[in-house]
Amino acid sequence: MTMRTTSVEIVLIPTKGPGDVSGLIDLIETGSIDPASILAILGKTEGNGGVNDFTREFAVSALCAALAPHLGLPPHEVEHRIAFVMSGGTEGVLSPHLTVFTRRTAEAGAGEAIAGKRLSIGIAHTRDFMPEELGRRPQIDETASAVRAAMADAGIDDAADVHFVQIKCPLLTSERVGAAQARGQATVTTSAYGSMAYSRGASALGVAKALGEIEGGIDDAQILKDWGLFSSVASTSAGIELMHNVVIVLGNSNVSASRLVIGHGVMRDAIDAAAVIEALRSVGLDFHDMSNPVAPNRLVNIFAKAEASPDGTVRGLRHIMLEDTDISATRHARAAVGGLIAGLAGTSAIYVSGGAEHQGPPGGGPVAVIARA
Repeated sequence: MTMRTTSVEIVLIPTKGPGDVSGLIDLIETGSIDPASILAILGKTEGNGGVNDFTREFAVSALCAALAPHLGLPPHEVEHRIAFVMSGGTEGVLSPHLTVFTRRTAEAGAGEAIAGKRLSIGIAHTRDFMPEELGRRPQIDETASAVRAAMADAGIDDAADVHFVQIKCPLLTSERVGAAQARGQATVTTSAYGSMAYSRGASALGVAKALGEIEGGIDDAQILKDWGLFSSVASTSAGIELMHNVVIVLGNSNVSASRLVIGHGVMRDAIDAAAVIEALRSVGLDFHDMSNPVAPNRLVNIFAKAEASPDGTVRGLRHIMLEDTDISATRHARAAVGGLIAGLAGTSAIYVSGGAEHQGPPGGGPVAVIARA
């Protein structure tokens, strides 16, 4: 019998705003969540998802301040203890929420009652990057090393058991670009908004490298150019609030005594309902069962990437997401994919992140489902 050493649980908490921590604190004070067991928190905030989306930083700051007294730490040290990834943008029907991951030592004998691999989670951090390293090989290589470290932390040996890798990565600002130039270094771009795509793309390629999804080396010139290179499980989100990558690996492992399982599919475009249904079925949720109250009770959350197809079309028909000067393409894509998945899953509290460069095929992206076994 496999020795089960960890137990992973998830709690989904709706929020009233990016600074709302009341739901989490209520669960801690009632004993439903042990704050010492919190390993990671993923959140969707109602910002614009762009360079100036400070709802992400505000949410992390509020969480750190609220959790600090429960952990016996000063607020600035909470981020070293817990991996935070806040994704801005809840366009359309997407609902702001937090997904709290806890991990604790499994109770003795837990493995006797559980067969098969169950949900496991691992985290890791890269070193801080220099501005000129973003969107280039150093970010790819450092991310790959961090993914391997997170897999080890999760007790996952086989890359095939990894179903979702969430990364929070940095972006460039005018100040950061200027600092590099003052040292005689050129950044990959001088556009803060453009740097988000480069950082997301390089981070995703780091996942692909770590998991063996890409053979051979990757050159700087291939980033945001060679769309044939991608990871089927990477989800990367850029933000202004950090200069390193936060890596969260989710997969199934024999060391886990969790009651949860994770599976995934790969959307080939923004309207690929079949891929979403396949992801649901990968964890035993038949799409036709979603009208049955048992199925929603088993679904925990769905995580997906969304982007406007770079060739300007969806199945041969033109889209205007890349040409709209009023609404950014990432906001269009989040709304479209969020609506599709929400309709199929029967819930709008899902995690959909925009900007899927090298995350799934161009115009598509990975979609992962966590459910109660």
